[in-house]
Amino acid sequence: MAFLTKKKIALGIALLVIGGGAAAYYSKSKTPVVPPPRFRTAAVDSGNITQTVTATGTINPVALINIGSQVSGTVGELKADFNDHVVKGQVLLKLDPTIFNAQVRQAEAQLASAKASLRLAQATHARNQTLVTQSFISPLALDQSKREVDVAQANIQLSQAQLARAQADLDNSVIRSPIDGVIIKRTIDLGQTVAASFTTPQLFQIARDLTKMQIDTSVSEADVGSLKEGQEARFVVDAYPDKEFNARMRQFRLAANVVQNVVTYNVVLDVDNKDELLKPGMTAQVRLLVGNRQNVLRVPTAALRFRLSDEEIEKQKKQEAAAASASASASASAVAANDAPSDDDASFRSKADLARSFRIYTLDDKNQPKPLDVKIGLSNFRYTEVVGGELKKGDKVITRAIGNDQAGGM
Repeated sequence: MAFLTKKKIALGIALLVIGGGAAAYYSKSKTPVVPPPRFRTAAVDSGNITQTVTATGTINPVALINIGSQVSGTVGELKADFNDHVVKGQVLLKLDPTIFNAQVRQAEAQLASAKASLRLAQATHARNQTLVTQSFISPLALDQSKREVDVAQANIQLSQAQLARAQADLDNSVIRSPIDGVIIKRTIDLGQTVAASFTTPQLFQIARDLTKMQIDTSVSEADVGSLKEGQEARFVVDAYPDKEFNARMRQFRLAANVVQNVVTYNVVLDVDNKDELLKPGMTAQVRLLVGNRQNVLRVPTAALRFRLSDEEIEKQKKQEAAAASASASASASAVAANDAPSDDDASFRSKADLARSFRIYTLDDKNQPKPLDVKIGLSNFRYTEVVGGELKKGDKVITRAIGNDQAGGM
């Protein structure tokens, strides 16, 4: 009797185990299996967005004067060197004055000779005037003596001009600074010959004021539409990688630069260099502030660059076609509409709408990518403003694929 009771108990336990396993299997088979996500996502949030235009430029003095020589000669005295602070009128160098002094003395002698010739011509003419009244000479001789007086007067004027030129050459042999500034370049040495023939030789380069600098940048033609005079900018230089400097746009120059079919424009920015940390010729990495939005809906910019692979697109089309055919209310026209390209009405939309419309992807409840069209505003390398569409704060958007399945990417 006890044996039968134990047998019944064991049989009951076995039936319970079998029933529980069947129930567990049945419930597991009824639970939908959600595949793990194959994409990296980011949440849509609200915050600030600053849009900038980047450019590379060179730091230069606002006023840069090249000092040359109008005359040729040998440098006899050198009175200025690199980095010297000079004032207007200060002597920078002197050429050997020997030849110039000789030219001045020669011009003075020619002037004295011309004056002597004039005195002789005037005396002859006065004498001829007396003789012609006494009929000792003809009127023609009187006219010739008058001509000699005029020629002598013209020779005096010529000699005076030659003397002035010789004196100017002597004065120009002394090179002086035309402005107050700093010598940043010197290309001449003591004893070197200066040859001023067809081109003026460059002897010195003087910067007016190194506390006021400018940046000459090259901006792409795609970015010039958002530039305005007075816009703020920030830049860094390699000499001070941990320090950021401020600048302000002063001028947009209309002359285009074309290099290998790439069009750029020169944009000039003012820089305050009161500490004189910035040196002429430094390369500046500039960011021009062209837009700023406060507390706006934004998505990571990587979400705009994400695209599905061809396999994913084909798979998505098949799923949509299967869902459409399984629905009793689906018609052939609805299937055709699903297969139609999303921009089939592009010709009826403005270029501005097309340029600011993007397709991004979110994840549905089965962790599958779901397309969503949005309109964007300001954008930078991290965030992009969302100004239109069904996207809301807290939604997850796909930024890139995970693992070996590279369906899209940054």
